[in-house]
Amino acid sequence: MKNQKLQLMAKINILILAFVSLFLTNCKTENEKYPIDKRYWDTMDYANVIRELKYGYEPDEKLPSYSDPENRVVFEKLVDQQNFKVVLDDNELGKKHRNEISSDFFMRWKDMNTIYRSTDRKDNYIYDRELIKVWHFGLSLQLRYFKLGNDVIIESSDDPNSGQASRVINSNKKTLVDNFNYYLDEINDEKAFSDEGKELLGKGIDVYFTELIELYPEANYSGMLKKVESMQKKSKSESIKTSLDKLKRLIESNKDQNNSL
Repeated sequence: MKNQKLQLMAKINILILAFVSLFLTNCKTENEKYPIDKRYWDTMDYANVIRELKYGYEPDEKLPSYSDPENRVVFEKLVDQQNFKVVLDDNELGKKHRNEISSDFFMRWKDMNTIYRSTDRKDNYIYDRELIKVWHFGLSLQLRYFKLGNDVIIESSDDPNSGQASRVINSNKKTLVDNFNYYLDEINDEKAFSDEGKELLGKGIDVYFTELIELYPEANYSGMLKKVESMQKKSKSESIKTSLDKLKRLIESNKDQNNSL
């Protein structure tokens, strides 16, 4: 009888060890999906992580997000702007090299921008805060991407003031302004955002649109001004309307300053 008890206890211990081993293996596999221990993610890391986020989850599985304590760190790493700033803002590196890196990041961001757009049965965004933070990542990135591109054109041109160089640079500025206008288009789906999401949307206008106008005060913002005025009429959110009002005043003030020169 004693031997039978010992044999049973041995079997139980084996099962417990097997379960613990399997659990630890699964945890390790889950963590290995994302290089969260790396200080900065490069464009290859982004390619791998984006692929996992887009294709590694079932439709009913929850993506890494602010509301997911276990995997929140993955999302926070995904939208950490230091990942590109550490390279693109390093003036010790060549502009052509940084421009190539910024182009790679820009392509990754366009993929990122499709991930957190799922809606529920009430047409509300499931990941509204995450969607806006991905946008903020992209807006900040584009300010550097387009500037580096224009700087390379200026450095590579025999005559930076020539008609051809000026046309390309001005075309790039127009594209950048148009891309920022796409962010304002999110206000059309304002009802799909939570109050926190709307506040984040407004903060993006306050921060990144101000940086845009400071970077290129001479750009044509007439289309953006029309967009702002349309969104002011459409928005029901006080936080968004406040941000739009500040942006409108900034554009008009910038226009007056340019006219006085």
